[in-house]
Amino acid sequence: MPKASWNGTVIAESERTEMVEGNHYFPSEAVNSAYLRPSATHSVCPWKGTASYYDIVVEGNVNKDAAWYYPEAKEAAKQITGHVAFWKGVKVEG
Repeated sequence: MPKASWNGTVIAESERTEMVEGNHYFPSEAVNSAYLRPSATHSVCPWKGTASYYDIVVEGNVNKDAAWYYPEAKEAAKQITGHVAFWKGVKVEG
């Protein structure tokens, strides 16, 4: 089962991830929001839309903008709307 962890803490785990461009996008209900802090960062993908970011916070340690999601993905990527993906040292296995 795909699992995302950082600093030894599991942030997300689900059998129902969506794979896009080599990234596991976890359904929002599979992500432990206690470790997420909204970020003001946004980026734009021409075919997926505008991404919003979260900082990951574990035991006071912050991994800035290490998670992202598309609140309103474009039609070509609608299956990842509201799903969360990870990078910046977050280990995704499965």
